[in-house]
Amino acid sequence: MARVLVTRHLPDGGLEPLAHAGHELVTRTDDVPFTHAELIAAAAEVDAIVCLLTDRIDREVLEAAASAGRLKVVANVAVGYDNIDVRAAADLGIAVCNTPGVLDETTADLAFLLILAASRLAHDAEADLRGGRWKGWGIMQYLGRDVHAATLGLVGFGRIGQAVARRAAGFGMNVLHHTRHDTGITGWVGDLDRMLGEADVVSLHVPLTDATRHLIGERELGLMRPTSVLVNTARGPVVDEAALAAALEAGTIFAAGLDVFEREPEVHPALLAAPRTVMLPHVGSATTATRTRMATVASEGARAVLAGEQPPNLVSP
Repeated sequence: MARVLVTRHLPDGGLEPLAHAGHELVTRTDDVPFTHAELIAAAAEVDAIVCLLTDRIDREVLEAAASAGRLKVVANVAVGYDNIDVRAAADLGIAVCNTPGVLDETTADLAFLLILAASRLAHDAEADLRGGRWKGWGIMQYLGRDVHAATLGLVGFGRIGQAVARRAAGFGMNVLHHTRHDTGITGWVGDLDRMLGEADVVSLHVPLTDATRHLIGERELGLMRPTSVLVNTARGPVVDEAALAAALEAGTIFAAGLDVFEREPEVHPALLAAPRTVMLPHVGSATTATRTRMATVASEGARAVLAGEQPPNLVSP
């Protein structure tokens, strides 16, 4: 029997693969996040860690675990794994697992919700309604942008990006996509700058790496149309928040829909005050079914490693 540290409360049933295997689950009753120092101490006393994207599993944590000679696997309840030093884990012989393919459709739903809400100024209209500022119908009120027949530019074309493209087809959108290498699929644009200038809506679907940090900044926003909309459901640091706020204030772009932020849970004050912006608190995968499945897949990955098996969702540096 192995000891498994579970850093936060997970949906009911999410830990069943580990529980059924007879492993001891080390959890907190109060669901308070572990501090970095607590993670370092706890990692040395367990054989596996099931963590969330808010847990920083860096080299210091992993080396503390390696010195004790116990930790075999870190299973992240997320697709992205920028919170884990995957290179350090590989150097130390510790496996890393994630949850690919589980939250694609749910996150794509959320991305399209933001596309619609931002394009149609839904937040502004609802805020006025709730705040008692709406005085009745007017033909010049809340004039948004049409989504049907518009051009959608997808930055990144993995599973989630492709799921958004399928939804866009139902709205009769012209779909373009940009990746580093030619996908061989109709709509591929090799030049990101060109696509930014052609798209009515730009939706981001790239992982956070050194190459994608502030991928969209002042220069890129300046290439977009003053009628265009930016949507980000990827990772917050892919967008320069200060530059985005300035672009919205200046009318460089029309609107933005955001589910992720640079320094979560903090949001840049200028962005909070920016006009025509729909913001959600990182809820892309937030349905009961999807979050439960994410926890189950992560737990199954940890169980497999502890049993000496190779999990299908093993992350390589």
